[in-house]
Amino acid sequence: MEKSFISSPYLHSLTERLLSYLQSGFSVHLTGPAGVGKTSLALHIAKQMGRPYLLIHGNHEMSNKDLLGSFNGYTNKKVIDNYIHSVYKKEETIKETWVNGPIIEAATKGYTLIYDEFTRSHPETNTLFLSILEERVIPLFGMKRKESFLPVHPNFSVIFISNPKEYVGVFEAQDALLDRLITIPLEKMDHETECSALSQITGLSENESLYIGNLVQIVRYHCRKIEPQSLRTSIKLASIAKRNNIPISIYNEQFQILCTDIFWFHLKQAGKVQTYSQAKQFLVKTISLQMEGN
Repeated sequence: MEKSFISSPYLHSLTERLLSYLQSGFSVHLTGPAGVGKTSLALHIAKQMGRPYLLIHGNHEMSNKDLLGSFNGYTNKKVIDNYIHSVYKKEETIKETWVNGPIIEAATKGYTLIYDEFTRSHPETNTLFLSILEERVIPLFGMKRKESFLPVHPNFSVIFISNPKEYVGVFEAQDALLDRLITIPLEKMDHETECSALSQITGLSENESLYIGNLVQIVRYHCRKIEPQSLRTSIKLASIAKRNNIPISIYNEQFQILCTDIFWFHLKQAGKVQTYSQAKQFLVKTISLQMEGN
């Protein structure tokens, strides 16, 4: 298993289930808050499928041309026949060059397509997936091609990813599309699993990972009114400390500064502090007291 993917009984079971759904011809939808590992899980599953995969990211400017492809440039073919000196023959052909988009590339060759943050794209753009997933054909209307559709390879499957939280730039997924998918919600890891994951990803000892896990949990509690810090926060803290040989202790000056750099803005958003120096004092006092209490 690749180092970047977290091993746990729950994730192993979930991976097996998702693989069985995809191999049975159904596409899946992973949904959950930021930082729970949706994209990492999707990439891990795609690798387990044993065939090439493509990753695309939804955005509000994405169009059918971005997904399907378009004519891009021209091919110029010129043939000059002067074999007989008294006869000069010239033949020139100019034609548009078609460039496949990720859907045609993946769907016609049987790849796995990972569509990250698909709800950032307009619902009208995502409508083309309805016939791809149901009728197994790729509609090409308005593409200036001779064919009106292309058949979908039987091995083609899609892993959709979304964040259910409503914020600027996100559209509601169509019911018709969701009806064609198997939607799996991903929740934040429990404390024990997160500490274990931190050790697997960064290579820290169990005690060091537990220390950072407890520290981040304390900060989360004080910042609970805002978006909570995800596993990414713990990974940043652990990776920087390990790479720079910073002792993982709130009583170490370098570690105090590192924690303040990472957490002060969150503390300010939560209304706990106003300045950087206040954040450092708050972290040292709060964490040392609660760590000793444990």
